[in-house]
Amino acid sequence: MAESEVDLESEKYEKHREAGAILAQVREEAAERVEVGASHLEVAEWAEDRIRELGGQPAFPVNISVDEEAAHATPSIDDETTFGEEMINLDIGVHVDGWLADTAITVDLSGTPELAEASEQALEAALEIVEPGVGTGEIGAEIEDVIDGYGYNPVVNLTGHGLGHWEQHTSPNIPNRAVSQGTTLEVGDVVAIEPFATDGGGKVTEGASEEIFSLEREGTIRNRQAREALEQITDEFRTLPFATRWLETDRPEMALRRLKRNDIVHSYPVLKEDDDSLVSQKEHTLIITEDGCEVTTER
Repeated sequence: MAESEVDLESEKYEKHREAGAILAQVREEAAERVEVGASHLEVAEWAEDRIRELGGQPAFPVNISVDEEAAHATPSIDDETTFGEEMINLDIGVHVDGWLADTAITVDLSGTPELAEASEQALEAALEIVEPGVGTGEIGAEIEDVIDGYGYNPVVNLTGHGLGHWEQHTSPNIPNRAVSQGTTLEVGDVVAIEPFATDGGGKVTEGASEEIFSLEREGTIRNRQAREALEQITDEFRTLPFATRWLETDRPEMALRRLKRNDIVHSYPVLKEDDDSLVSQKEHTLIITEDGCEVTTER
């Protein structure tokens, strides 16, 4: 799309900005609630309720990833887990009428502040070079360079991403390391850049735990609970990710097992680094403007 055709004041971008402003506030307030002994479930539900209170909707369940976990961890329905002396990543999303913002912050309770600083500074360095015409591989090189400088590894199989309408992950992918082939950013692109730094090997794998799902396709199913769950999913969440604990039917776990077996929903297993390693994360959403970028999730 030619630059002249992009109206950055249109309703779409205003809703992206509104989602970002809500999210920036909720991120800071939620991070303050992360302390040793506090409940994962209470922090997640507080943040999700706060988003609604401020006029948005959660774009996905609040992710609370601990130590070697990098993504897709969210509390279960009756979760009694509390925070310990750990590295905690909060990844939170907001949408306004399907237009999204996505952000993350590390709260270090583990005594490893340099690892949290590595992902934070990598994001700052990336934002400094973002402008129309910059390649995603160049952004990845900047991220990798900063994280390497701290003596850590970027997580190479997780990337930043574009944000679409009712779509949490669209092109372009924005790598966390230098790559020779990539995409060129253009005015009007809305992207989330999210460096992950680790003292582990730099590659995540899927764990066994699954609490987050999203709609794969429309379908019919005979079981009552599964049918009730599917109605709520299609009406309320559409194609965005949701948590088991958000479903209002009785026996939601069983309903989701049936929907998954019929390929109507798919799951997001928790993504983990090597055991005994730590992962930090920092993420902002931005709109590419003619002279650089506008960070929608900054306070």
